[in-house]
Amino acid sequence: MQNLINIETKNISGELIQTVNARDLHEFLEIKSRFNDWIKNRIKEYNFIENLDFITLTKNLVSGGSRVDYHISLDMAKELSMVERNEKGKQARQYFIECERRILQPQTLLPTTKELALMVVRAEEDKEKLLLENKNLTTEIDSLKNLFQVGMSPVQFCKQLNGVNINQVNLFLESRHFLYDAEKDISKAHVWRVHSYARDKYLTESPFIMTNDYWQRQCYKIVLLKKGASWLYNQYLKTKLPMKKEWNGEFTHEKYSQVA
Repeated sequence: MQNLINIETKNISGELIQTVNARDLHEFLEIKSRFNDWIKNRIKEYNFIENLDFITLTKNLVSGGSRVDYHISLDMAKELSMVERNEKGKQARQYFIECERRILQPQTLLPTTKELALMVVRAEEDKEKLLLENKNLTTEIDSLKNLFQVGMSPVQFCKQLNGVNINQVNLFLESRHFLYDAEKDISKAHVWRVHSYARDKYLTESPFIMTNDYWQRQCYKIVLLKKGASWLYNQYLKTKLPMKKEWNGEFTHEKYSQVA
């Protein structure tokens, strides 16, 4: 198979993912607009999320200065290719599908001596990095075993994390396109709903009727799923969550005794 676009393995939220440099895809698709304008518009238009669909890395240039590279997942690359609706986009999408098929296909040929030697060298080079990643992953898993309970809301989960401003958690999830406010009247309280992107993957929702002496109102309890809890905890360790001004900088947590 001809190597149309280079594919690299990158770490996205603790997972080793096959990625494409968006600049290479931009060039292959022969996009007329500037790269920065194109990628930012596409991310906004199709609700791609950093650290889930792509990561950004700053590269220092030989000529001086720097630039930001976007390393995107193959799923994101396929979608960007498809929306171009031209022959180059179709060709790129088929290429990524074939790359995924080959990645998943069992290898029947034994590696050569040269390939084995190269694998050993790469394994030694990556050993320290992998040990660190495994240590972080083990810490995260152990923490989630203590923190996550079925039926929790994101606010209840974050209440256990030292320093998190729980009054801003749902607004943070809205900014990341996980939630949206279904209440159009800005004078009324939020009615949070789960975006289709995150529904049944990171979050789900449970409808209920809020009543008082004068009215009834359809509301929804936002329920955190295990993958969503893992994502939130990862954001916490990266200080991406909204934090209190008086936070002491320590990443500690305390098990929440009950779920309301």
